[in-house]
Amino acid sequence: MRARSLSLMIIAAVVISGCATSRPAGTISPAQISPPTHSTRDLVRLPPPAGPISVAVYGLRDQTGQYKPSPDSSFSTSVTQGAASLLVTALRDSRWFKPVERENLQDLLTERKIIRALESPQDKAQVQLPPLRPANLIIEGAIIAYESNVRTGGAGVRYLGIGPSDTYRQDQVTVNLRAIDIRTGDIIQSVTTTKTIFSIQVDFGVFKYVSYQHLLEVETGFSQNEPVQQCVREAIENGLIHLIAQGARDGSWNLKNPDDLNKPLLQSYLQAYDEQTTLSPSGPGANRKAADGEAHGS
Repeated sequence: MRARSLSLMIIAAVVISGCATSRPAGTISPAQISPPTHSTRDLVRLPPPAGPISVAVYGLRDQTGQYKPSPDSSFSTSVTQGAASLLVTALRDSRWFKPVERENLQDLLTERKIIRALESPQDKAQVQLPPLRPANLIIEGAIIAYESNVRTGGAGVRYLGIGPSDTYRQDQVTVNLRAIDIRTGDIIQSVTTTKTIFSIQVDFGVFKYVSYQHLLEVETGFSQNEPVQQCVREAIENGLIHLIAQGARDGSWNLKNPDDLNKPLLQSYLQAYDEQTTLSPSGPGANRKAADGEAHGS
């Protein structure tokens, strides 16, 4: 009896020690620059424009109305509230646009007033603050949808109480971007992009009787969730690339080298857009094909 108790204590010690070291190495890591997404790599490799466009961003609102489920706080939203900052960074990284500060414009104006107030009369005669740069375009938009549990599933197998199992879940975030001409108010380009968010959980368990009235139960596993803010960032960057590609094709803005429009990078995004719009007979892609057919026919 004493030997059996000793063996059970050894097994328990092994299990506890295993749980104590089950955390991945490097759990505590120093701060670093956010890793690039797949769209980030495409964004920085875009062909250069004829000239950078001055653009203003007043905000990128969260219109999903979604909050994190229990047990999280009911005041915690499912998506980031800093999407405008992600959009401004993407605009700069593309080298197509020169963003001007508008979200915190009052802070900028206050600082300029302080500088003028501190200048002496001699300084005012020699040095004057340059005027603020006006924008040619406004980039508007919103996070328009966040759908959780779009798809769920899993699988598992046990033999003699021993076996693995895994489950997965897919969420979905949708972002809309549009470029507006400030002179006329016309919406030059508009695009909606969707990014799927994956979450997986893998478990392994042992559940069996080692002897009469002595049950051994061991569980281990891990889960991995895509950060929602990274998915929002990728959807914004992907939408911005589509805006640039469509605007270059439609003549809303110009490439430094017009032949760059035929490069594989831009063509892949234009082809993806055309494939989506031609799914509907009444879509703009269908109208374009009909116009092309009439042109060839004439």
